[in-house]
Amino acid sequence: MDYPNDQAPGAPVRSGIPEHGRIPKYYAVKARIDRLVRELGEGRPIPTERDLAEEYGVARETVRQALRELVLEGRLRRRGRGTVVAGPKLEQPLSLASYTEGVRRQGRTPGRTLVTLDRFPCPEPLAAETGLRRGEPVWHLERVLLADDERVGLESTYVAVARVPRLDADFDPDSSFYDYLKGLGISFGDADERIETVLATPREALLIGTPPALPMLLIHRLSRDTEGRPLERVRSLYRGDRFSFTAHLRG
Repeated sequence: MDYPNDQAPGAPVRSGIPEHGRIPKYYAVKARIDRLVRELGEGRPIPTERDLAEEYGVARETVRQALRELVLEGRLRRRGRGTVVAGPKLEQPLSLASYTEGVRRQGRTPGRTLVTLDRFPCPEPLAAETGLRRGEPVWHLERVLLADDERVGLESTYVAVARVPRLDADFDPDSSFYDYLKGLGISFGDADERIETVLATPREALLIGTPPALPMLLIHRLSRDTEGRPLERVRSLYRGDRFSFTAHLRG
């Protein structure tokens, strides 16, 4: 098989064209728009659906399908009634580093907006997963994740009230929860994570400001302290069009 000299290592083989050479019309249009996106650069508007349809000699619905996929992939983003070139995705490391650290490393400004902070008796499923006692008081901290004031995710943290009894009085919801724990002398030891692809619920989509059909990356994390005791249970929902995750592996 011959590969184009300029094909990036992470690109689909032969740009995703099947061996029989027949490709859907929308995909050919998508490839041409993608080249245009690379030429324009971040934040630049792309031509209207009508103009693209006339330029490529296809129906507007064909252009619309191509644009839809590029938006879902994070190559384009809607702005008002138009569409502009999106910036690069945020790379979040799969590590015990906090969200704040990951965003700052890329020159972006992290932030969070508090949705709710309440306490309730630990239910059986959470107790079974974390090793807490059923009925033990637990904090639930829910926050919208921001990067340069753009809403990019939603995070729910569950932690025993006994570990952080003054969370509601001493913690700044816009700050790093990990830094708060370190200030209390609590250190992270290890964690288990599971990643899956989901669609946001109507409530989640409203909080994040995305359409419900936008794919999301969901991370479940169970963290333990240096003594092996369960520390936090986190459910983090990230926009699939704005995030990618990285990990360093050793043999």
